[in-house]
Amino acid sequence: MQLRKDATGHSPLALVSIILPVHNAEQWLDECLASVLQQDFEGTMELSVFNDASKDKSRIIIEKWKGKLEDSGISVVIGGHDSPSPRGVGYSKNQAIAQSTGSYLCFLDSDDVMMPQRVRLQHEAAVQHPTSIIGCQVKRDPPDSTERYTRWINQLTSDQLLTQVFTSHGPTVIMPTWFCSRAWFSHVGPFDEGGRGVPEDLLFFYEHLRKGGGVFRVDHSLLLYRYHLYAATHSVLEMTIWTHRVHFLEEQVLPHWKSFTIWNAGKQGRRLYRSLTAASRRKVVSFCDVDENKIRKGFYCHEDSQDLTGGEFEDNLKSLRLQEGRDFVHFS
Repeated sequence: MQLRKDATGHSPLALVSIILPVHNAEQWLDECLASVLQQDFEGTMELSVFNDASKDKSRIIIEKWKGKLEDSGISVVIGGHDSPSPRGVGYSKNQAIAQSTGSYLCFLDSDDVMMPQRVRLQHEAAVQHPTSIIGCQVKRDPPDSTERYTRWINQLTSDQLLTQVFTSHGPTVIMPTWFCSRAWFSHVGPFDEGGRGVPEDLLFFYEHLRKGGGVFRVDHSLLLYRYHLYAATHSVLEMTIWTHRVHFLEEQVLPHWKSFTIWNAGKQGRRLYRSLTAASRRKVVSFCDVDENKIRKGFYCHEDSQDLTGGEFEDNLKSLRLQEGRDFVHFS
């Protein structure tokens, strides 16, 4: 669809801006940008690219595709910098959003590929859910990589998109599938710009939930989601994510409970207990587990608790029993 110029000779504001941060992505960019061209969305689209100090041929590939996309009616905005070091995914996304015009934002990673109906179907959902982050199901590449994680992404129920917020290692709709209105993004954002090692998507997702945002998934596979060793997500330490998860749990849930039981009497359950503040630990009355060996043990000794006195630990964790009507936290 060819964009008509306005009275000033400039292209009008787009309905949807595809937000594409790029850093050393020459291996995947051709397929990624071809998938933008192949969208069947009939509204106005814009591609906003921010090149974060790429040292490979990414800039050349972007410039090559600029003409093809604009000939098809998709306006292209290119920004970037040539500093010695990249400034990170959060910074790049913020810059790409700032230079874009769309009423809706469709996030795309430079190593992924969109199915032709992605923008159309997610835009339809976003119109119906204006304060939600819209996700979608994915296909993984290679197909046999992270099989359990891929099933989790695709099979969470609508209720679990919210209930598993507190037990998952990241957002319940993954960042490369996000689609939302610009107005809602501006209300919640921007992304944290701390750089490498900062889970900017998780931090944004938590802030989105704090402000009453919803979570919705289009139940079609609309993205080829690549797994490879160079992905930015590998720079985020598991301990960093764990710390944010526990903090969010203590902020949003535990203040409303007088007491609770931890489901998992193994390493993860004990780890959660030790990660809580003293005030939260005092609310823990028991562990719950189905492992007969753990149940038979009945209590933990001082050596198991490490950082607590034996008496304090036994007072708080008296048994490993299922208690009817009790609130539970399940960490795994």
